[in-house]
Amino acid sequence: MQAEAGETVGFSVLGSIMVVRGGAELHLGTRQQRLVLALLLVRAGAPVSVAELVDLLWDEQAPASAVNVVHRHIGELRRLLEPGLPTRATGRHLVRELASYRLRADEQSLDLLKFRSLSRLASRALHDADPESALRHSLAGLRLWRGRCAAGLEPASRRHPAFLAVEAERAQAVREAADAAERCGRLSMVLSPLRQAAELHPLDESLQSRLLLALAADGRQAEAVEMYRLVRQRLSEELGVDPGEELREAYDRLLHQRTPPGRAESPAALPRLAQLPPDLPAFSGRDELLADARAAVTRPGGPRLLAIDGMPGVGKSALAVHLAHEFAAGYPDGQLYVDLRGYGREPVMNPAEALRGFLGSLGVPQEGIPAELHAQAGLYRSRLAGRRVLVVLDNCRDAEQVRHLLPGTPDCLVVVTSRSRLSTLQTAAGAHPLPVGLPGVDEARSMLLGMLGAGRGAADPAAVDAVVAGCGRLPLALAVVAARAVSLPPTPLAQIAVELAREPESLDGFDGDDPQTGLRAFFSWSYQALSAPAARLFRLLPAHPGPGFSIAGAAALAGVAPRVGRALLGELSRAHLVSEDLPGRYRAHGLLLAYATELGEETDSPAERAAAQLRCLQFHRAVG
Repeated sequence: MQAEAGETVGFSVLGSIMVVRGGAELHLGTRQQRLVLALLLVRAGAPVSVAELVDLLWDEQAPASAVNVVHRHIGELRRLLEPGLPTRATGRHLVRELASYRLRADEQSLDLLKFRSLSRLASRALHDADPESALRHSLAGLRLWRGRCAAGLEPASRRHPAFLAVEAERAQAVREAADAAERCGRLSMVLSPLRQAAELHPLDESLQSRLLLALAADGRQAEAVEMYRLVRQRLSEELGVDPGEELREAYDRLLHQRTPPGRAESPAALPRLAQLPPDLPAFSGRDELLADARAAVTRPGGPRLLAIDGMPGVGKSALAVHLAHEFAAGYPDGQLYVDLRGYGREPVMNPAEALRGFLGSLGVPQEGIPAELHAQAGLYRSRLAGRRVLVVLDNCRDAEQVRHLLPGTPDCLVVVTSRSRLSTLQTAAGAHPLPVGLPGVDEARSMLLGMLGAGRGAADPAAVDAVVAGCGRLPLALAVVAARAVSLPPTPLAQIAVELAREPESLDGFDGDDPQTGLRAFFSWSYQALSAPAARLFRLLPAHPGPGFSIAGAAALAGVAPRVGRALLGELSRAHLVSEDLPGRYRAHGLLLAYATELGEETDSPAERAAAQLRCLQFHRAVG
């Protein structure tokens, strides 16, 4: 769709709503205005009545001015899409038809229409017995989704029938993708979209059955069995029914692939263990850490455990997975991997749950797994005895969470990652520490260029350097910005750099399409693990002048005794929310301070923040 000569307008609703005109993303205004646009987008060219828009914007009694408000939002959207459009002019995109409005769009301008076109091609190919083409079209359509339909406009986007209907289309497309993948013998290719759809539709047995089969095809039998148990429990508790025929049949297929209880197994009969996530194709840098790890692992009698720790977003998991892929050839009996969910939106995984998953992967039937934790750990270590297996324990909360997951044999290698320092593993298990700090400027530049792709950043080295500086060299921030730049190819990198420099103390430039993948979410998981006094000190840190602070200065800021300040800074340091650059001297990353500023404004009263600033000023005058 043309906006002005040479300008194109693209609309996205499969995720957070987004409009790009001439290569630049537009600011879509108030929540009500975005809701109006979202409903027009999901109707994809069909008329939407003014009455329906009024009902969408006001859950209860609409004001007398409601219709005028809707017309005003439409006018604002028209001028946003077509700058310079005269007042009351219709324009090319938003058309009025009697008491309704319609948005003109086609497959090239609206992701929903492109998705529907690809879904039709997939359905036709599946009907014509061409599962390869069906799978290709299905996956191309599903890749257009960036989150829930109209994400960020909840609760309306989760309740209105128009948005729910689009989500139902997505679920059907996932089913057909799974059917095509099964016929091709490549069910694991649809594991990710199946997980997402099954999470959104927890009582949809057709999706759950396909997810179960995909997990089994990917070698995750134990996870599939546990998933069936949870679905059966959910059906019983919420609907009062047992699993239907389709789900029971999928479970039976899973069970028939497993070794019957009591049958002896030889090592060769064990399932192939290949659970590592894919290595990042653009992984670069970290040469010193990689060399340190290689030297430790290859040294005769060297440690069998690498403990990786660092601040949120610094790239610990990426380093662990990269190392694991490099070392995998030396462990021919395979690799085990688990995300322990020590920090995140999901509940922390307990050691028993992780052990049940590992034991299932090692060929132990669920009914053969002991109920008691120590017995599970003993069976796990017995299964690994005499074998060379690489185990990755990602995102752990503390040393206690992984204690029972460590093999008893020196022939295995374990890689652990955590946001907390794992000193206990060094003393109790001989772990070799690999603290991950910020990459150097050259490393950060190389990381960003790798994520942007060949040629994208090389044409404007000054913009690359500005983005690196705006991200504070934090790998997660670089990844978020790179993803934004790649999703909007015409947008100059220099424009993004200017936006970051314009608001250096804001995190608004580091939110992805899914709020759970932005910097705020990653930082929040560490913040939520703090004690209340340490959380309060963290919120007050932006009030301290200068980049660094002492124990006494932090204590004055919080209004506590120096010994208490030392303990609170120790907690923040162990959580990697501050770093101790010199003995007794601390600093926090600029993006963490921006997050702390937001928290302080939301949580603490202006009087409390002003009092902290005054205490800090008085302290520095006294010592100055």
